[in-house]
Amino acid sequence: MRILFIGDIVGRSGRSILLDRMPQLIADWTLDLVVVNGENAAGGFGITEAIYNDIIDAGADAITLGNHAWDQREALVFIERAPRLIRPINYPPGTPGRGSAMIDTRSGKRALVINAMGRIYMEPLDDPFSAVERELAACPLKEGADAIVVDMHCEATSEKQSMGFLCDGRASLVIGTHTHAPTADHRILPGGTAFMSDVGMTGDYQSVIGMDKDEPLGRFIRRIPQGKFETANGPATLSALAVETDDATGLARRVGPVRLGGVLEEARPTFWD
Repeated sequence: MRILFIGDIVGRSGRSILLDRMPQLIADWTLDLVVVNGENAAGGFGITEAIYNDIIDAGADAITLGNHAWDQREALVFIERAPRLIRPINYPPGTPGRGSAMIDTRSGKRALVINAMGRIYMEPLDDPFSAVERELAACPLKEGADAIVVDMHCEATSEKQSMGFLCDGRASLVIGTHTHAPTADHRILPGGTAFMSDVGMTGDYQSVIGMDKDEPLGRFIRRIPQGKFETANGPATLSALAVETDDATGLARRVGPVRLGGVLEEARPTFWD
């Protein structure tokens, strides 16, 4: 199976490059599954139903969220009619929506997508490790699903790496999101699970994590807010991770970073050329 996970979409600039590039990438690389983190898609804070529909219509199979899941209050309502929108699985019982979803891929296989949120420097949610453990036990790789993708949305690299090792040999991919800066540690773990500490953002990198640089810089210098954060809307980079799995095991065979457009050095998965 060919999987593309696209990092945090930030604002209009990020949406524009996603909607422009994603359909062609799906065709050129014969992708089976595309997962997008969309928790910053609406002006950097949350997601709206219209944006959700635009991303799905452009070819995404699932959209994961994170700590900004409910910044657009309408998400608390429309998530119930958006079966491919996935919020962190370790929110308390009774939270609207779902923390995982079984997706029918373009090749007829089935993929389980799980979203979890860390707790270090983040909101004090339920334990993400026990929540993911329960999900993996209930739906083992190649018994319940042909592929399993875990989006670990958190601040601490140690927490993301620990989730990778918890899932090693039991998931196709564990991918870190949230920090908006792509790491260089993409690899296949000893048990066969693809991993990357942070996939980075899809947005304007001439910014402070996707925001126009003046306001955050001013707050660091003066310690006084002068206004609200606004997304940077210059040329965006699409940041993603490409993973190819073994059909017999569901584990990763090859993994490579993707960076297209904007100011970062371009990267493509050479194994799909």
